[in-house]
Amino acid sequence: FLSQFKTEADVSKFLKQLHAQVLEKMLEGEMDAHLGYEKNSVAGNNSGNSRNGSYPKKIQTEHGETVITIPRDRNGQFEPIAVPKHESRGLSIEK
Repeated sequence: FLSQFKTEADVSKFLKQLHAQVLEKMLEGEMDAHLGYEKNSVAGNNSGNSRNGSYPKKIQTEHGETVITIPRDRNGQFEPIAVPKHESRGLSIEK
């Protein structure tokens, strides 16, 4: 695993990608909690609100600028905590 990192830039790129993936998973978890069911669950059928795709958002993290996908719900009530609406800075994973 460690042999793939030849330079500091390689490590930085890996950390940037890992941070983006973690934020996206956190957002998916927030959406699950918001809707009350997991993605593709039959419990969401006829629930009155459901997932409605996602949109890309450019954010600034400790590892530089990156683009992540933010899930959205059909009613437009989802308020993400990890990456708040109208902000371009994601929360630190440690927070």
